[in-house]
Amino acid sequence: MNGFVEHLREQRWDDHRYYHHSRVNQSLHLVSALSFILAYLMVFKDPAIAALIGWLVAMTSRQIGHLFFEPKGYDEANQATHEHKEEIKVGYNLYRKIVLMSLWLLSPLLLVVDPSLLGTVRPHETAGEFVRHMGYLWLFLAVAGLLFRMVQLFFIQDLQTALVWATKIITDPFHDIKLYHRAPGYLLKGELIDPTIAREHPR
Repeated sequence: MNGFVEHLREQRWDDHRYYHHSRVNQSLHLVSALSFILAYLMVFKDPAIAALIGWLVAMTSRQIGHLFFEPKGYDEANQATHEHKEEIKVGYNLYRKIVLMSLWLLSPLLLVVDPSLLGTVRPHETAGEFVRHMGYLWLFLAVAGLLFRMVQLFFIQDLQTALVWATKIITDPFHDIKLYHRAPGYLLKGELIDPTIAREHPR
């Protein structure tokens, strides 16, 4: 258990120090984290609505921060190129995220081609039913994306790495609130890059 916790701490720190320099990105992660927690609460009452919140608000705000605001040049704080960070990324690097988000954007076409989704749902008759079916489809995509990367990590690294990464992903919203709850305040003061990353030890 101690090894698992230490591995989780290491993955979290590496994710923070490599991919969360921008205060805009951190602030968007705060929005994302709060949205994900709302989705977590909603999933027990209405899974379709939870998935809609998760993808339309939480995932989009999170990935916008990474794609458009996070620096892509040489990382002086960690002495690493962007290409190196992408290569060693445990979870979804930017390329994998673009693939995943592309699948998300294209997935509603499945409901257009086959409104019954291979017989898993009753074909929609209204726009509201279409949206709800889309929510269920997106929930499936989220679970599939998590399991797919877990299996990949199991084969290319080991079981603990896969389980630690899955635990990190599921608990990230709570950890992000702890890390980034002050980011909007720093951003309002004009601080665009987090200066603490360069000062902290990489472990």
